[in-house]
Amino acid sequence: MTPAPIKAMLESRALLLLGRLVLTFMFWSSGLVKLTDFAGGVAEMSHFGLEPGWLFNALTIIVQLGGSLLIIVNRGAWLGAGALAVFTLLTIPIAHPFWTMSGQEGMHEMLVVLEHITVIGGLILAAILGQRTARR
Repeated sequence: MTPAPIKAMLESRALLLLGRLVLTFMFWSSGLVKLTDFAGGVAEMSHFGLEPGWLFNALTIIVQLGGSLLIIVNRGAWLGAGALAVFTLLTIPIAHPFWTMSGQEGMHEMLVVLEHITVIGGLILAAILGQRTARR
């Protein structure tokens, strides 16, 4: 049985909003950086072989900010979570190919991939929770 104060917190709309903000933090903060330092974002895309860099940076901004917003406001959270999950999955072979590395570098990139997979799991739960709590 869940203690009453914990149950009240878990049923709180404020805690649900905080959870959505925190879950999407890595996406919306990255999107804002790429938006405010567009040239830096273009350079990052080019570094990973994504050309034209300006187009990939613009698309990344749209996915990161748009997907985050959909989850945060719980309007089409399934779409935002799906877009961010696919985006996160695609970053693995592009930016974190640990299987091509050895030593500490390979280990570090493998840990980043494991974190990415964990975030994808959180996004799946956000889509499910969004569906269950959608304002009708």
